[in-house]
Amino acid sequence: MTDRIEKTVDLAAPVERVWRAVTDHQEFGQWFKVRLDQPFAAGTLSTGMMTYPGYEHVPWKARVVRMDAPHVFAFEWPQMDEADETIDEEAWILVEFRLEPTPGGTRLTIVESGFDALPEGKGALAMRRNEPGWEEQTGNIKAHVEG
Repeated sequence: MTDRIEKTVDLAAPVERVWRAVTDHQEFGQWFKVRLDQPFAAGTLSTGMMTYPGYEHVPWKARVVRMDAPHVFAFEWPQMDEADETIDEEAWILVEFRLEPTPGGTRLTIVESGFDALPEGKGALAMRRNEPGWEEQTGNIKAHVEG
């Protein structure tokens, strides 16, 4: 099984603008559609609630593992159970946002990895569920920073 989902999008915005959209908890919440309770800080827990229509009952929980301005932001987050009702505390995976300057702005690469380490059956389920979400999120951040 492939252990990762990877999405790359070229954004017509400078790296500093994209960094702010990814790491400022209020801006992140606007395009990712989540209401976060506190700013992101390396080594801390981030909590909140999703605001994406149909998923307002889903809690947000993540451990920020890396903030290397303005190039790498990473957190681990748990997967939800099959019914999207509760957090599965055994199923944490890594999400990395990598920013590179380009002549036209910024290349943003989002990598979600660690599916193979999840308990049996949960990795494949998480990949099937998350793949379309990341496709949508790359479009959301593009609209957010270029709008």
